[in-house]
This record gives sequence, C-alpha cells and structure tokens, in this order.
Amino acid sequence: MASRTSMPLAHPLLEDFDLFRIMGALADPVRRGIVATLASSPDLSCGGIYRDVTPSVLTRHFRLLREVGLIRQRDVGVTRYNVLRKDDLDARFPGLMDLVIRESAEYAQPVDAKKARA
Repeated sequence: MASRTSMPLAHPLLEDFDLFRIMGALADPVRRGIVATLASSPDLSCGGIYRDVTPSVLTRHFRLLREVGLIRQRDVGVTRYNVLRKDDLDARFPGLMDLVIRESAEYAQPVDAKKARA
C-alpha cells in the first residue's frame, strides 16, 4: 500500500532541538494531552487520540509536535503512527520530559484501542 505522503517526514536532529520552541508547543493543552498520552501508550495512530477534535486541527497539532522534535511519526499505508521522543529529549534536556509528563497527566486521553495501533 502506498504511503500517505510522497516525501519523507522531516524530524529535527537532537542538536537542533530548541527549548523555547518545545515549551511553546507545550503551551497548548491539546498538545500536552497528546504528549502525556504517548508517554503511557507509545506508537498510537493519530486517529486513536482526541476523538472530539477535528482531524484537520489534530493534523496541525501533530505536525507542530513533530517539527519541534517532541514526537516521531511514521507512515504505514494510510495510517500515521506517533511516538514520543523521550530518550532524545532526555539526552538534550535532562529531566524536562519527566516534569512535562508528570505535570500533563491530567490532559492524557483515553486510547481507542481499535483505532490506535496496527
């Protein structure tokens, strides 16, 4: 099956992570919820999180999280899977993600198991 994009997804390198862009991305409660959910349930599809947010709005949130380096995305057919880049972020900013995940726990979303994983 064809990938959903013709070009590979761009993910920043570890040395390109910018603390202020990351913190800006985390200012939004939906994005904090995505991060908190991926921390406890890695490798979820975009459709498995926030069923009450429109797909176009979710696409923007996931794209922003990817562009700042918080998540890594991969396409399998027409489904896009997401994983939190916690190890990379811990290497660049030790302790930051543990704090973010702990403080964002109230925003974590229930996972729709049917839509979440391959």
